[in-house]
Amino acid sequence: MIQMHMQQGLSRDARIIRQEVFVEEQGFHHEFDEIDPKAWHLVLYENEQAAGCCRFFSSDQPGVYILGRLAVRKSFRGRQYGEQLVREVEAWLCGRQVKRLALSAQGVRPFYEKLGFTASGDEYLDEYCPHIHMEKELRE
Repeated sequence: MIQMHMQQGLSRDARIIRQEVFVEEQGFHHEFDEIDPKAWHLVLYENEQAAGCCRFFSSDQPGVYILGRLAVRKSFRGRQYGEQLVREVEAWLCGRQVKRLALSAQGVRPFYEKLGFTASGDEYLDEYCPHIHMEKELRE
């Protein structure tokens, strides 16, 4: 059974998933930041086990939110949980008159393009890893 849990501020389960995926698996050093306490965090559970997570927060631009820190634990990959997390965030934001969702894609541009995001600008490095800015217009 799949369940989603959303809360403002970093939950214990979201912290565990991000530590496992971004720090231990991918080697990032600056995973947790000052945005975590104010961002919304969504965790996807499969049979009560935390499988994936993401965070989202309002940007400086009116009507624009930023999606980030999307991670699915290795043992749960291949089940479209990343897509389910993004779709859940989009549905929540559409109900709140958010017009656009932006993100910084780390090597998974085709995944986000499949979900309707468009890349813009040049690739840039974040902790020595290539990223690209992507956006999607949200419709109610």
